[in-house]
Amino acid sequence: MKKIKVFVSGDFNILHPGHLRLLKFAKESGDYLLVGVNCDNVSNKGISQDIRLESVRAASYVDEAFILDIPAVEYIKKHKPDIVVKGKEHELKDNPETDILNGYGGKLLFSSGEIGFSSIDLLRKEFYLLNKNLNHNNAYQLRHNFNFNSLKSTIERFSTLNVLVIGDTIIDEYITCEPLGMSQEDPTIVVSPLMNDKFIGGAAIVAGHAKTLGAKVKFVSVIGDDANFSYVEEGLKKLGIETYLYKDSTRPTTLKQRFRANSKTLLRVNHLKQHSISKAIEKDILKEISKHVKDVDLIIFSDFSYGVLNKSIINGIMALAKDNSVLMAADSQSSSQIGDISKFEDMTLVTPTEREIRLSLGDFESGLVVLSDKLAQKSRAKYIFTTLGAEGVMIYNNTKGELLTDNVNALSSIVKDVSGAGDSLLTCSAMALCVGASVWESAYLGSIAAAIQVSRVGNIPIQKEEILKELE
Repeated sequence: MKKIKVFVSGDFNILHPGHLRLLKFAKESGDYLLVGVNCDNVSNKGISQDIRLESVRAASYVDEAFILDIPAVEYIKKHKPDIVVKGKEHELKDNPETDILNGYGGKLLFSSGEIGFSSIDLLRKEFYLLNKNLNHNNAYQLRHNFNFNSLKSTIERFSTLNVLVIGDTIIDEYITCEPLGMSQEDPTIVVSPLMNDKFIGGAAIVAGHAKTLGAKVKFVSVIGDDANFSYVEEGLKKLGIETYLYKDSTRPTTLKQRFRANSKTLLRVNHLKQHSISKAIEKDILKEISKHVKDVDLIIFSDFSYGVLNKSIINGIMALAKDNSVLMAADSQSSSQIGDISKFEDMTLVTPTEREIRLSLGDFESGLVVLSDKLAQKSRAKYIFTTLGAEGVMIYNNTKGELLTDNVNALSSIVKDVSGAGDSLLTCSAMALCVGASVWESAYLGSIAAAIQVSRVGNIPIQKEEILKELE
């Protein structure tokens, strides 16, 4: 039986998860996947054709890859593949392959692949990973011309920073249970609580990370007028953080409870209200920030869509930051509710998940690079780090004349609790950018911080010494 041949072509400058999704779709569309990697004369992207070809050949979905030194349409005309696959972003553009394919009965398919996990190679890694915490990406370091010593130097400069963090405070409570079995009356799992542990989370842990990484930190948030107010206040003061906490009797302090047994989370219960803060509190916050902004190097917005960072207060703080040349970074999390990362404009760094970008843009079809480009155009973000869970972080560099994208694979081989990974990435990467590290170094340091965070249970502030130890 004749094999259905599928053809894909492109620069494949640095192979990232968006490429893998496209290749996965292409492979599933036929039997034999051919990939043409544009030669250096066509690509002209700075990374040699041999390196790009090697990366494509390493992808599990590819049956055959080769240097394409003629236009793709000429290859199609000569070799007549059964199917040609292009990214979804090409669907409404002029596609000269169409007439050629129609002439011999071929098909042209458009897709950016399925949203979700894209690399079977990542699944295979668990069978041969060494028993160590971090798996460093040496190729990435070589590509961007940095080493551990330069990263150590960046970490040491964190002590020069004055950081202001604002956002929604959360308390994370972990209730460790003994599983007793299944109820005899109905199909319900029965557990008995053994102990509980509380951690400050949300924007408060971002402030905690910034402090334990070496910066001087001011923290602004709104908390319920309840017993948890004291818990947050005392925890932050122990860390040496200068706090500006505003009580709001109309909401509880947000509490997220996780019931766990045998190192697995069985259930999560959220106690929260999401309405916007009052105009009076908003006015007090802006007044307080205006007093300190001249002494601040970096403002980090940590938004969980729980009411603190409404559009009005964001605009007010952004105006103050711009007037005083303060670098800004933001994350707007939408894991359980609607958020909008694009409301944070002119940020040096934003760190959304893929889902958060898609929600913000209302785009559930485009590929990762196209999504980043759309978000950059809408919000004027300089750098976008799209977090992709087990696939790591895709970096989008919105700086003209520089390399556009790259990918840092997830560095941790031990994942116990993914909560807080994005917070540690945001904090460490933003601080690195603020002390002059490159976007590539900053993404790598943030990835190290995230790997440390996921290797333990609970939101624990990352110490500077922990990162330095991983750079030995």
